[in-house]
Amino acid sequence: MPTITKSNIDYDKRNLSDKSLLQLYYNMLKPRLIEEKMLILLRQGKISKWFSGIGQEAISVGVTMALKPNEYILPMHRNLGVFTTRDIPLHRLFCQWQGKASGFTKGRDRSFHFGTQDYNIVGMISHLGPQLGVADGIALANLLKKNGKVTAVFTGEGATSEGDFHEALNVAAVWQLPVIFCIENNGYGLSTPTNEQYRCKHLADKGKGYGIESFILDGNNIIETYTKVKKLAESIRKRPRPILIEFKTFRRRGHEEASGTKYVPKELMAFWEAKDPIENFRSYLYSKQILTAEIDDSYHNTLKAEIEDGLSSAYAESPIVSSESEELSDVYKSYDYQDYTPNKDKKELRLIDAISEGLKQSLEKHENLVIMGQDIAEYGGVFKITEGFVDVFGKDRIRNTPICESAIVEAGMGLSIAGMKAVVEMQFSDFVTSGFNPIVNYLAKVHYRWGQNADVVVRMPCGAGVAAGPFHSQTNEAWFTKTPGLKVVYPAFPFDAKGLLATAVNDPNPVMFFEHKALYRSIRQNVPINYYTLPFGKGALLKEGETISIITYGAGVHWALETLEKHPDIDADLLDLRTLQPLDKESILNSVKKTGKVIILQEDSLFGGIASDISAMIMEECFEFLDAPVRRVASIETPIPFASQLEDQYLSRQKFEKALLELFNY
Repeated sequence: MPTITKSNIDYDKRNLSDKSLLQLYYNMLKPRLIEEKMLILLRQGKISKWFSGIGQEAISVGVTMALKPNEYILPMHRNLGVFTTRDIPLHRLFCQWQGKASGFTKGRDRSFHFGTQDYNIVGMISHLGPQLGVADGIALANLLKKNGKVTAVFTGEGATSEGDFHEALNVAAVWQLPVIFCIENNGYGLSTPTNEQYRCKHLADKGKGYGIESFILDGNNIIETYTKVKKLAESIRKRPRPILIEFKTFRRRGHEEASGTKYVPKELMAFWEAKDPIENFRSYLYSKQILTAEIDDSYHNTLKAEIEDGLSSAYAESPIVSSESEELSDVYKSYDYQDYTPNKDKKELRLIDAISEGLKQSLEKHENLVIMGQDIAEYGGVFKITEGFVDVFGKDRIRNTPICESAIVEAGMGLSIAGMKAVVEMQFSDFVTSGFNPIVNYLAKVHYRWGQNADVVVRMPCGAGVAAGPFHSQTNEAWFTKTPGLKVVYPAFPFDAKGLLATAVNDPNPVMFFEHKALYRSIRQNVPINYYTLPFGKGALLKEGETISIITYGAGVHWALETLEKHPDIDADLLDLRTLQPLDKESILNSVKKTGKVIILQEDSLFGGIASDISAMIMEECFEFLDAPVRRVASIETPIPFASQLEDQYLSRQKFEKALLELFNY
């Protein structure tokens, strides 16, 4: 029998059976032995990086065992115990860390940056904070389904300073979501100690400020962690609400191994080493004659053999091989577009009415669709697009949100993970900056990374011409056409808006849906009454000609139409792109090859806009067909001014006619 010292942690067995206590020990021992092996492999140069959770196993294991296997957990990069307690095969974990095909991300992401629906785990992204809002979305889905499930999400003390943390807590409190926020207060954010990160005595106090029940637990005490979280989870299943738990613990290794721990005082390190959750629990179990040397040796031998077997099979697997076509095919979830044909019964609608009708019919078609946004419920939204929706669909599905764009986008992601659909309204497209990170780093990348789709439409009321000034007038589509994984839609007519919005909701991928505010009530059209769809990536050739190609979208379409009415002698193709990602490349090139001259009109300022990419594409693929240089027309390189005379001067509308005539006469 090994030498056993007295435990430095006070354990209360409570009503746990010996079998349960041994299972807690075994489940903590497994990640510890894996980590010890990883540190050896790191020194041998066989792995490139490791984020160690040594000394924190009680939290990951205790929380995971307290939840049911079909309840989602959202861990961080030091929560190996979540993955092992959910019994993910070690072969797959090791392949993930080696970038092999049997991992979870096909070599596209590393360590714990992955999720798996098979084990109800949703891994982190490096920005940390968005994980919390995603947990809100999963919890919201559980609440709406009334399935009595709990969601647990992890974060460290460092991420509690991020805006996403505060937004997620507030949303969870307002909506009374069944989610457990787990803060691992481990002493340092990389090298920054807690006294340089926050002033409150306990991080649990932050929960109280949002009206959330908060608790402080000894994160190194496996019994306390497991029993308390289990009790809280059972309570939440009966009475849904958020709970915040601060686990007091310590990070005994570097932020990642290359960081080291020289910044930690030796006496502090020694204090926490004495509180090791596994060594202390082992001593306790021996003292109670629950664990014997024979059982302990058996556990060690079994786990070490499992680790070696997993490593051997992972090493034996060939390096991952992919192709450019395979990489590109995984950026979006495959989607078989279903065509719903418009019927002949029509009525005149403004653009704003067509969008409203499209949303309403999508809500009728998809019972799992939830719309979220500021003031969209009883008030009907600032543009009244959702007016009356609450009366028909109820507040569960038409949800007013706090002013927290980031958390609501993240909640949309969580709804998608839980098998639902979301439409998120940005009150103005300018405000998307407050939710930019989860759109471009979570929604856009998630399917490519681990095969999870983001079934989220973000509605973007945009554009100038309404004297709204620098913060309510941008047309910022180029921010998103640049980002692989997003689809970008920009209709100019009511007919297109209704059909494309229906397609956007049907599409399981993230869609940025731009709606020009100046067109909302100024453009009318006869629109089919029934539900119908229009395909992405197909432009509309509004006029056909032989001498010049005009390529545009949004308000630019109407500016071009007005200009052509003034100049009936200009025999032009007018192509309304309608969607910018995917782009109707075929129609663009065919038109240019026919006419030999092309002008591209956009409302956005010139540099970095989509007109530049279209121009470059034409120059590369149609150079020999061109009879003149490609012309780009865009607004001036300033923020959008408020005064009408300044706004008129800003807009490309004023420059288009002159540029078109110059190109026509070239």
